Amino acid sequence: MHGQKGLSLVELMIAMVIGLFVSAGVLTIFIMSANNVTTTSHFNQLQENGRIALDFIERDLQMQGFMAEFTGEDFLLGVNTQINAPALTDEQDCIGSGLNNESFPNLMPAHFRLLWGYEQGVSDESLNCLTGVTTNTDVLQLKRLIGPNVTVFDDNRYYVGMSNNEAIFFAGDQSTPILDNARFWEYQHHVYFIKEDNGMPVLMRRILANGGMKTSSSVEQLVEGVENIRVLYGFDNDGDRSADSFMPAENVTSLMWDQGAVALRIFLLIRTLYEDKNFTNTTSYRLGDKEIAASNDGFRRKVMMKTLALENALIAD
Repeated sequence: MHGQKGLSLVELMIAMVIGLFVSAGVLTIFIMSANNVTTTSHFNQLQENGRIALDFIERDLQMQGFMAEFTGEDFLLGVNTQINAPALTDEQDCIGSGLNNESFPNLMPAHFRLLWGYEQGVSDESLNCLTGVTTNTDVLQLKRLIGPNVTVFDDNRYYVGMSNNEAIFFAGDQSTPILDNARFWEYQHHVYFIKEDNGMPVLMRRILANGGMKTSSSVEQLVEGVENIRVLYGFDNDGDRSADSFMPAENVTSLMWDQGAVALRIFLLIRTLYEDKNFTNTTSYRLGDKEIAASNDGFRRKVMMKTLALENALIAD
């Protein structure tokens, strides 16, 4: 007679229990691995978006105030400057604080303001060309020539023809001014700000296009996930061309704007694009002189900062 072969009921139950423990362990490892992948992806996303956003601003700011032969000089209408471009109305332009802070120099007895900023909802002044700016975020305005000098002109842009002692502003669809020994440069007026797009914070930039700063081609979406920007302006108090103090825009006087900052300290608060349901953010963040309270949501965040020296000579008299 042959004996029966197989598992008893007790043995089968023990095997099932062991199998359940092994499956639970494998599932736990899988979940932990998936969470680690999500966390790593979020941190990489924060780093990359922050780096790109800072690169956009840094490239612009390092050349802020560059005006070729007129760098460090004033634009005086009727003396060394001529505006051939059609005049922009208040509704077309981006007009900031100060007597001479439009897209093009004017006849007011004040320096042409090449750098200016404010905090939305806090400062008394703001730019009329912006709508929907996120409250308690900074707005940064700058003007400069874009190199290298050009010989072909885009109808949608503005340019400056420049010799050693004369500058003529004109639109790309106009006749090229005649100047002895002149070079021609693209002229830009840029404004950086933060605005929400379908619930997503986005670093935006308005640019001066032919027809003003409210045309369809004058606004650019730069980087998603930039939730806040703080700008501190550095001023030279002892004439050594290095910043002795940094302050927010609301503390900068009109005279200080006209004299010009020598450095800027930029703080960005970067947010992941999507929430992690397994994470609650209870961290508060410091952006220079102000603190952002904990949001208690599922978005991870990171502060990125850079101090930039402004390379071009500024008007100080």
